[in-house]
Amino acid sequence: MKKYLSNLMIVLTLILFFTACSKDASAHYSGQVPDHPRILLLKGEENQVKANINTDYYWKIVHDMIIAECNVIISNPPVERILIGRRLLDKSREALKRIFYLSYAYRITGNRAFLDRAEKEMLAVSAFTDWNPSHFLDVAEMTMAVAIGYDWLYESLSENTRQVVRDAIINKGLKPSLDSKYNSWLRATHNWNQVCNAGMTYGALAIWEYDSTLASDIINRACESILLPMEDYKPDGAYPEGYGYWGYGTSFNVMFISAYEKAFGKKFESPATESFLKTAYYMVNMSGPTGQCFNYSDNGSGTGLHPAMFWLASRLGDYSVLYEEMKFLGQMKRASDRLLPAMMIWNAGITKTLVKEPARLMWTGGGKNPVALMRTSWSNPDAIFVGLKGGSPRVNHGHMDVGSFVMESEGVRWAMDFGAQDYNSLEQKGVDLWNMSQNSQRWKVFRYNNFVHNTLTVNGQLQRVDGKAEMISSSSTPLFMNAVMDLAPVYSGQLTEAKRGVAIADNKYVIVRDEIQPASDNTTVRWTMLTSASVNITGPGMAELTKNNRKLIIKVNQPASVTMKTWSTDPPHDYDAPNPGTILVGFEIVVPAGKTTSVEVLLIPGNTDPSSVTGKGELKNWPAVK
Repeated sequence: MKKYLSNLMIVLTLILFFTACSKDASAHYSGQVPDHPRILLLKGEENQVKANINTDYYWKIVHDMIIAECNVIISNPPVERILIGRRLLDKSREALKRIFYLSYAYRITGNRAFLDRAEKEMLAVSAFTDWNPSHFLDVAEMTMAVAIGYDWLYESLSENTRQVVRDAIINKGLKPSLDSKYNSWLRATHNWNQVCNAGMTYGALAIWEYDSTLASDIINRACESILLPMEDYKPDGAYPEGYGYWGYGTSFNVMFISAYEKAFGKKFESPATESFLKTAYYMVNMSGPTGQCFNYSDNGSGTGLHPAMFWLASRLGDYSVLYEEMKFLGQMKRASDRLLPAMMIWNAGITKTLVKEPARLMWTGGGKNPVALMRTSWSNPDAIFVGLKGGSPRVNHGHMDVGSFVMESEGVRWAMDFGAQDYNSLEQKGVDLWNMSQNSQRWKVFRYNNFVHNTLTVNGQLQRVDGKAEMISSSSTPLFMNAVMDLAPVYSGQLTEAKRGVAIADNKYVIVRDEIQPASDNTTVRWTMLTSASVNITGPGMAELTKNNRKLIIKVNQPASVTMKTWSTDPPHDYDAPNPGTILVGFEIVVPAGKTTSVEVLLIPGNTDPSSVTGKGELKNWPAVK
């Protein structure tokens, strides 16, 4: 019934918004779009970009990096059609970076060397046999690349080049998107939808005057379809696929909205707009003091600059969301993000002095993958940082990491997550990686199941893919920031009750408290934490972790006496990636059925006296905003 109602709501939302889109269809068909260039940066708007470069030190540095990268590109051969496994994506992304950078460089400097090389790149990829429609992300990014070059350089390109590139956009980009063999992404609620609709919209805008009917159909289709992933940001802006895929899906969603608004001179509004804008708060809170992100699901722990955050900050009118972005900007050594020129457009009026620390030390978000993110300081590099997630393994790119957490203190990430393994390395070994059913091979991949995440394992069983853990309470109380998740649905048939609370207590240490009730007697529950630190078992229920001359004490407060253990992270299958320098630490307990058992673990940084810390009692007594 819930699924039926959910689907009904999506359908009604789409009908309402598509109706709104359709009201403007006549304006689209009448050809009321600007002349070239019409994508992102209209003719003459280069002057504002130049003014920013001339008046702000940061933007001059970024501009100079883009120009330097263009000079590197000129010395290399054009992109070639070389697949990695089933993907051309690596080459599509390289083409997007090259053509976007070169087109930007020509528009800002007028140097014809950049124009000539951009034209050479466009002709090279236009000559490919196809843009690999069986993996449509490849087509989307290639179409966006060529569309930007075609539109931005239109007046300076020969008519022959225009025709070759235009034909490629239509025949290798737009038309394959009309084929049901290749366009299942239209119904997706994840990053594929965002990236593919953005790419097709850019292609449509580029060739508008040549075939306005096709272009308008493509764009109106995108207006309807892209609402599906935008709905996933409700209610608070949390992105279900995590940090890295936020950088992909959200960035291209912003590219779509920005181009749409520039071309049609109006805001792109939808029922999900408010939640979509709030996602900037999710993203700024996802990075810890170590510079690593909370890398749940298929995400690495690395962080970096996100141009889309500048668009979001401007639309929100809140520049504090750029607090981490300005750090990344200051650490840049060379231009690498393929969407970087868009930041030079979106940064108008944003200077470093406008960017203050975020006001809140804790942020929570619901939705498909609820998360809680908390810290003791934004500016202190020794601050405590904790991220906790609920959700479901079935979420796109999901792992069996429900209830998992990361934890940092004194500049060290103590509780970590492996993140994803390279997809191609698994696919080439024949792993059925994208089947997310309960007994699929995906969950045999070492990094993907609950056995190696910072959560519970019951009787050696997997978490349930059809379950979902909701956040049932949280509080940003300064001396007891906390969040509580109900994990029972992902342990269906294993535990009849399973609540996990994580808190930063007294700004000094972390509490991880579980309250569980098994479904049967003599149930073995394993508590694990993955770390890259050295582990020394110091006594019953005690372990000392050391790394970089820093220390963390793990103290099991409840049950009264447990035996601490470590487990190897050596992979069990030939298709698993190695995991050097890591180890699992934790314990196992046998829990009787019929009553609730409390499991409470204290994570105590080395700068805190272990004898001065205590538990805070039952979860029902934790301060909470329901």
